Amino acid sequence: MKAAVRRRYGSFDALTIEQVVKPSPRDNEVLIKVCASTVNRTDCAILTGKPYIMRLFTGFLKPKLPITGTDFAGIVVDVGKNVKTFKLSDKVWGFNDLGLSSHAEYMVFPEDGPMALMPENFTYGQAAASIEGAHYAYNFINKINLMAGNKVLLNGATGAIGSALLQMLKYYDIYVTAVCSTKGLQMIRDLGADKVYDYTGEDFTKDEEKYDFVFDAVGKSTFAKCKPLLKQGGVYISSELGPMAQNPLLALTTKVTGDKKVIFPVPSDIKASIRFMKQLINKGGFKPLIDRTYPLDRISEAYSYVASGEKKGNVLVSLE
Repeated sequence: MKAAVRRRYGSFDALTIEQVVKPSPRDNEVLIKVCASTVNRTDCAILTGKPYIMRLFTGFLKPKLPITGTDFAGIVVDVGKNVKTFKLSDKVWGFNDLGLSSHAEYMVFPEDGPMALMPENFTYGQAAASIEGAHYAYNFINKINLMAGNKVLLNGATGAIGSALLQMLKYYDIYVTAVCSTKGLQMIRDLGADKVYDYTGEDFTKDEEKYDFVFDAVGKSTFAKCKPLLKQGGVYISSELGPMAQNPLLALTTKVTGDKKVIFPVPSDIKASIRFMKQLINKGGFKPLIDRTYPLDRISEAYSYVASGEKKGNVLVSLE
């Protein structure tokens, strides 16, 4: 079978498409024909081994998994003898932020892993685009107590995390001011943003409106810059560590100092994220934003595009 392979940390030019042995499921595993995956920020971190803390989980000197990929949507084509939850021809989707070798025509996955039956009436591409960014977005909102009518400023609204967050927030009847570039303005209006800022010509930190929460879904701002935007008791959350890894430290110190807090959204419980997303999708509350689709043979181009910072939503890898 064909797979995207790299045996060292590096940029997208370290990837090659190779013929590798098709895996066989163990007693507790299923064999999945991968129909779609994405290239995302998690994939880029695993590919490069940066930030270096990633290597504690993915291999310190070299990658534990030579085949890349962290999410998938596909069809079950074989099951181990002890598997009870899934059967042949089931359409499934799943994610593992430490890697699961899904940039390949086939992959194996444990029955009890973070995987579920796909949402009804979704394509493989739509399912694959509804998990990585959505998982991190859900781990923003499940760390706080949102109430209808709250006001949120969302920086980076057109990324995979930001576009998912925007839809989740509007589902909960939250007032959202969204920040993006000129090209994405209409896109985020269509997703329900109440007010928009074009960061290429406007400084959203000068907004005179006060917010219950500021969400930085691209990690390109700081608590210090956004603090004046917060109401008393307001909360700042970023998807990134911040300059000199300040955000986890601020999450600890602001618990006891000041009346405006930082929360660092450590992502956990992928199964819960999948359950939430499936419910949201089935209720019509979410539609993934898809930018481009590449075949597996051009996956290096997909990584290059994601690394450019220009993507809007999700970048798909199609294996159908």
